[in-house]
Amino acid sequence: MEVLKVSSKSSPNSVAGALAGVIREQGAVEIQTVGAGALNQAIKAIAIARGFVAPTGLDLFCTPAFADIEINGEERTAIRLLVEPRSAHHS
Repeated sequence: MEVLKVSSKSSPNSVAGALAGVIREQGAVEIQTVGAGALNQAIKAIAIARGFVAPTGLDLFCTPAFADIEINGEERTAIRLLVEPRSAHHS
């Protein structure tokens, strides 16, 4: 599964476009964030992407999980968001 890394400097619109594209091609995507700013941008991107895919009858939902990752030799705790579509009429 493709992993999109989002930082606090990421543009929510750009991330949303990438997210919608990957979901159309592969069916699901994982977003990886470290820190509150990055998580904020990721959540905004998911909200925007929901609008992108809604006309095709999809709704997106996300499942958060913690992940231990290494950045520059340092252990950090990331939050991973698994973003998947479901048919809008099943909600």
